[in-house]
Amino acid sequence: MLEASPPRDEAALVGVDVGGTFTDAVLVHRGRAVAVKRPTTPDDQSEGVVDAVLAVLDRAGVGVGDVGRFTHGMTVGTNALLEGKGARTALVATQGFGDILELRRQNRAHLYRLDVAHPPPLVPSERVVEVAERCGPDGVILPLTEAAIRDAVDRVRATDAEAVAVGLLFSFAYPAHEQTLAERLRSALPHVHVSASCEVLPEIREYERISTTTVDAYLTPVLRRYLDGLGERARAAGLPVPAIMLSGGGVLRLDEAARHAAWTVLSGPAAGALGAAHLAELSGESAALTFDMGGTSCDVALVQGGTAARTTETQIAGHPIHLPLLDVQTVSAGGGSIAWADPGGALRVGPESAGARPGPACYGRGGTRPTVTDANVVLGRIPPDLTLGGAVRLDPGAARHAVAGLAAELGLTLEECAAGIVTVAVQEMVRALRLASVERGIDPRGMALIAFGGAGPLHACQVAEELGMRRVLAPRAAGMLAALGLVVAGERRDYVQSVLLPLADGRALRERLAPLGRRAERELPGAVQRAAADCRYEGQTHALTVAWEPEAPASALAAAFHEAHRRRYGDADPGRPVQVVSIRLSAERPGVTPELEVGGGGRRTRGPDVLPLDGATCWVAPGWVARVDALGTIVMERE
Repeated sequence: MLEASPPRDEAALVGVDVGGTFTDAVLVHRGRAVAVKRPTTPDDQSEGVVDAVLAVLDRAGVGVGDVGRFTHGMTVGTNALLEGKGARTALVATQGFGDILELRRQNRAHLYRLDVAHPPPLVPSERVVEVAERCGPDGVILPLTEAAIRDAVDRVRATDAEAVAVGLLFSFAYPAHEQTLAERLRSALPHVHVSASCEVLPEIREYERISTTTVDAYLTPVLRRYLDGLGERARAAGLPVPAIMLSGGGVLRLDEAARHAAWTVLSGPAAGALGAAHLAELSGESAALTFDMGGTSCDVALVQGGTAARTTETQIAGHPIHLPLLDVQTVSAGGGSIAWADPGGALRVGPESAGARPGPACYGRGGTRPTVTDANVVLGRIPPDLTLGGAVRLDPGAARHAVAGLAAELGLTLEECAAGIVTVAVQEMVRALRLASVERGIDPRGMALIAFGGAGPLHACQVAEELGMRRVLAPRAAGMLAALGLVVAGERRDYVQSVLLPLADGRALRERLAPLGRRAERELPGAVQRAAADCRYEGQTHALTVAWEPEAPASALAAAFHEAHRRRYGDADPGRPVQVVSIRLSAERPGVTPELEVGGGGRRTRGPDVLPLDGATCWVAPGWVARVDALGTIVMERE
């Protein structure tokens, strides 16, 4: 297996983030940060990744042998899930529970729209294999026999599957049946990837656990092919094999990441959130909302105390994924999002994107449909002489022609249509930011908005106004902040185990935590370990995750839970018994914090004005004042 080289003193650090339109690379070496953009290569993203690394090395005057660490964030798994291009997958389930992916939670896809349907399961019924076995809360009910194992293997072989998800009842507590089946499948079908739920997510809630395991099986062959190709391409170029960003905000060796694709579904957005959290800490912002608008989508997150918020659940393309990850919300509103008129004559933007090929009409690569970027060119918010990615020169005439066609269809002037496109896109982004703040009981009005990505600073003032925010930060390397987040990222592992124990039984909880701690020490020696517990009042359905100091009295954990319950729901019941549903452990080794050269600030300007950034353009709206601080960040404030 290929392994990433550890960073050396004075070595160059490289981070590469792949977006829908551009691939960004940042190199930090001896206090200097250098960045480049290169067009994304959709047919084989690894080609664009290595090309971007070599380009940034050339720009910095650094040789490939001086690279100490190469870190990569991508959306390969997410794209495969969104596009339905994963592996042909089978599911092995407990007899009588083969319909679990079809039944879901028996809730509607949309509360008020009866015409909205759930996406079809990743595994159709003809590739579901039920096996005669059964475990319950107290142990084995129906033993797994040799005949049942052979039958399951034969039936999986007959499906011609490329991957298999094994998800049995109560495997989070009694994994022996699942482990046996996984071992026999791997032995009998060595070219088939096998994901076992006890390895992917040993937690209660069988639908979420099996859904997550199925996503892992469905995506892992795709991710492994990509990462194997990237590793070989990097080695051929003389580069270290890259470490891979996980959805939880830490990096992992390439060969380890290739084993479980579900760990990396939000790899790219997580890198952006880390980069923004790093900037917030450097800028002294105690709380901020991050706003990363690229070519295809917009990713937002909440940062408090220099740390991006975390969660343990998300949905992608309607499929639940329950794993520790950074709490990033995504909407289909990017610079390449296509504007169109619906049958009722309303202006709509997205979710379809022009992507990297052909891209927006103004890129001059054959695109003819109007996009958000084209609208900004028409409005004069992007300088017409701007060169993107070192290769793309803008064609303002093509942008006007594309927008004019939609304007005629809607009965608007050219400028009215362009302004409408931007306004509709802004509302999509505001919706995501409200989900990350207002809908979680957090008032964004006193926070800063950190705008980055190639298109973020163009729309930041309008987004901030909609949210009542008065302060916007656009970093100097706004177009490449996600790549900088990859440079500063540390290593992290997350572990979880469902226990269903009384909170008062501190000794039993510590005994169940100990194996997780030993595993963390084996996998990440010397890492700082932090524990947390998912707690609920007895009889409740859902739990809240609170920090836990295992050696402290149980009353401390109880007090933390009551306070968390009061903050979330406005009430608490300290006299009611509390149950610990699952225990969690994180292990972290910090990344590097490069000392970068900084400037001495810059001029102040009032909007409307256009300010250039590295890899992006900043639009200072009327009513806003902008200045450049000592970090090179454009700080915009409402008058």
